[in-house]
Amino acid sequence: MKILTIGDVIGQPGRQAVHRLLPDLRRELGLDMVIANAENAAGGFGLTSAVARELMEAGVDVLTSGNHIWAQKEIIEHLDGEMPLLRPLNYPPGVPGRGYLIQGQVMVVNLMGRVFMRELDCPFRAMDKLLSELTPRPPVVIVDFHAEATSEKVAMGRYLDGRVSAVLGTHTHVGTIDAQILPEGTAYVTDIGMTGPTDSIIGDSVEGVLRRFLTGLPHRLSVGKGKPVFNGIMVEVAEDSGRAVKIERICRVLER
Repeated sequence: MKILTIGDVIGQPGRQAVHRLLPDLRRELGLDMVIANAENAAGGFGLTSAVARELMEAGVDVLTSGNHIWAQKEIIEHLDGEMPLLRPLNYPPGVPGRGYLIQGQVMVVNLMGRVFMRELDCPFRAMDKLLSELTPRPPVVIVDFHAEATSEKVAMGRYLDGRVSAVLGTHTHVGTIDAQILPEGTAYVTDIGMTGPTDSIIGDSVEGVLRRFLTGLPHRLSVGKGKPVFNGIMVEVAEDSGRAVKIERICRVLER
């Protein structure tokens, strides 16, 4: 089974890259499932139902998110609906939405880190609880770990090694070079990267971000410009055991 997870989709340039490149990638790579982190897909901040549908029409099967999922209030009513959309599993009880979903032989889980992030429930214990209580569960388990600190991401990969098929980091928008299969068969990468504009600072306009750094004053940020880049991680998993047998970084630049 081949599963592609797309790094944080940033605004219209990111959506354009998904729309233009994903259909061919599905055929070229023989993909069985596509997951995309979409929490910044609507104008670079949050997600709307229209944008979610646009990504699904382009070939995305499951949408994950993170701390910005609440930025567009309109999406909240859809979190408990039929749309294949996740918010982090380790939000406290009573929060709208769900942290995992099952499609066929695959369970997709969304977690969020706590280091330099919001103080949520422990993502390690939340995952322990899910794995121990959900029976039966599919053999293939893909985790989108939306976190800031490299150490926390690496720790989660090691903690879940052998218990899930993949732990794939999102949130920092900068792809890392440590894609690997851990000793017990879990595919891991610290950060997938972003799908968005190349002429930017992690997706935002260069001028706006520099102004913030130079003045220390709040300033509304806009989505950057330039050719859209598409960053993803493809994991090939043995369907019977759930163990990863291959992990590959996918990086394409959309020529306008």
